[in-house]
Amino acid sequence: MANKTSNVSFRIDSDLKAQADILFSQLGLNMTTAFNIFLRQAVREGCIPFDITINTPNAETITALLEAERIARDPSVKRYDDVEEALKELKS
Repeated sequence: MANKTSNVSFRIDSDLKAQADILFSQLGLNMTTAFNIFLRQAVREGCIPFDITINTPNAETITALLEAERIARDPSVKRYDDVEEALKELKS
């Protein structure tokens, strides 16, 4: 059984298209595949369906998150009951 396809043509700002091409490429998609994913999901959910984002933290952020986790688990790290108490000690 042959797939039936239709061509869709619309105008889009050329800078926006270039940015979208870069994003979709980073996600391993081309423009046609990205639009097909969007349309299928929209029809399935009956709404504008989702965000596809590249929210990968950089190395510095990952290091900071790991450090924060380490500090949170360390029982020898001084704890404060409120911000004023912590600020008072910082100023002294």
